[in-house]
Amino acid sequence: MGLFAAIKREFDYVTGMLRVLREVKKVGSGSGVRVPDHIENTVDRFPDRPMALLDQGEISYRAFDACANRVAHWAMAQGLKPGDTVALFMTNRWEYIAIWFGLSKAGIVTSLINNQLSGSSLAHCLNIGETRQVIVEGELAGAFASARECGLSDMGVWVLDGAFEDAGDFAAALAEYSDARPGLSVRAGVKPEDPVLKMFTSGTTGLPKAALMTHIRALYYLNVFAVASKSSETDRMMMVLPLYHATGGLCGVGCALSFGGALIIRPRFSASNFWSDARRFKATMFMYVGELCRFLINSPETGDEKHHTIRCAIGNGMRRDVWEAFQARFHVPDIIEFYGSTEGNVGLVNASNQPGAVGRVPGYLKHRFNIDLVKFDMEAEVPVRGPDGFCVACRPGEVGEAIGRIDPNDARFRFDGYGSREDTEKKILRDVFEAGDAWFRTGDLMTRDKLGHYYFVDRVGDTFRWKSENVATGEVAEALAVDGVEQANVYGVEVAGYPGRAGMAALVANDTALDLDMLRAHVHDSLPAYARPLFLRLQRQTDTTGTFKFRKVDLVKQGFDPSAIGDPIWFDHPGEGRYVPLTPELYAAIQAGDIRV
Repeated sequence: MGLFAAIKREFDYVTGMLRVLREVKKVGSGSGVRVPDHIENTVDRFPDRPMALLDQGEISYRAFDACANRVAHWAMAQGLKPGDTVALFMTNRWEYIAIWFGLSKAGIVTSLINNQLSGSSLAHCLNIGETRQVIVEGELAGAFASARECGLSDMGVWVLDGAFEDAGDFAAALAEYSDARPGLSVRAGVKPEDPVLKMFTSGTTGLPKAALMTHIRALYYLNVFAVASKSSETDRMMMVLPLYHATGGLCGVGCALSFGGALIIRPRFSASNFWSDARRFKATMFMYVGELCRFLINSPETGDEKHHTIRCAIGNGMRRDVWEAFQARFHVPDIIEFYGSTEGNVGLVNASNQPGAVGRVPGYLKHRFNIDLVKFDMEAEVPVRGPDGFCVACRPGEVGEAIGRIDPNDARFRFDGYGSREDTEKKILRDVFEAGDAWFRTGDLMTRDKLGHYYFVDRVGDTFRWKSENVATGEVAEALAVDGVEQANVYGVEVAGYPGRAGMAALVANDTALDLDMLRAHVHDSLPAYARPLFLRLQRQTDTTGTFKFRKVDLVKQGFDPSAIGDPIWFDHPGEGRYVPLTPELYAAIQAGDIRV
């Protein structure tokens, strides 16, 4: 890169960062602004513009605010006080946002519950969330009933668009209250540092944990991506992600609600309907997460995908191979990839279209960020410590765990933790670079280049060790992205007589397009011997969370025993030089050591 190109790169980076910092300062800890104050300001600026675009028509900001005001008056009539918690168990719809907005006007904390849960998992979230009242959508009544059978603490129950035993009619109740905005005195005692929402970790490796979302933190989410994407009142944000999750429910929602834009709220993601919906509603932006963009790439071509108006995609988890293929096929000019977690204190944004990067921290601005990478012991799953007892920082190109310095005096770098003190302490790494310091453990492995671009490698625990080498499942998954493979979920399985874990991949594939011989040749060309998956499991669909994160725990436990698994399993046979069906006899030979792997 020439001198002038380098100067322009740094100029664009610095001016972009200054723009973000300038806007975020307006809602920072010193501003005194809380979430309802911020959204009410948008309502007052754009009362007659559409807040939501629906199949049935439009919802104006004025109507949105009126609904929220009724919710606030309802909450106060129930005897709820600032700091109390109301749980929201609903699917994607504009009222979802209006309800938690309305509750925040009265200082109430809303617990956003994953609408895919049922039974003990749902009961767990409602109970640890200290729920006083719960609002349930009618179509989720069965799931809620299953949670009741598992034991719920005492809470009032309300149903929207439906009816079931011992539940109040929420819509009828709201109709009894005024749509006038409650006075500011109602939330006078609520500080920006107080919680406004409770969100939950995805539960990919256990029961979900409740993470507290303060007003300050929520305001950052509502504003940062709106500023980075240069959102305005003319933008239309396509929302196909669940609203109970921070990526969609705050980052995406904020791209509209912070500057008067409109939300196109769809019930769920549908690859077959995505582009027709985007064209019909004239979407200009959309939020993605995880494998969503890969699903779109693997979908048949449609005429709508060539005539859309989307200018910007914002999200996280888009790997380099998907990124390049996505832009080449769909011609979306800008992709803004970011890194963060609901509860964490580390945030990065890549607003420069650097494929595969989750963000950038140039050396001359490192002191303004709290992120660092430390060397990591893959077997013990803990950071490496040197002879002096302190952690060892990674050099450019080295893989390590990303950690974030905790500073309780800086709202950006606080770690507000979970509902459980024990869970909170597990995520804190102490005495890292000096005695007494404290850092948040992200649980994510990353690397960075000399320019300060950070690249996600894998989750801790998603990396396994085979043949005395560390294998990152994400890198293997990228190598498996060939014609015919729609999804690749990579993990390690134990093989009798061998230390570590051998690679295995659960594939969702097009039976007519997948050529196993071609796949094997590509894998052997792309990966070193220790990283090549020994076993392939062909599935009809992959089990994921509501935000498209793969669930691997059960797959690891099931291993590669064909007699215990209903899916076809293929084995990369070292003697035959091809994938062969794994039979019970072949499995026994591998476990007995008769076939060396």
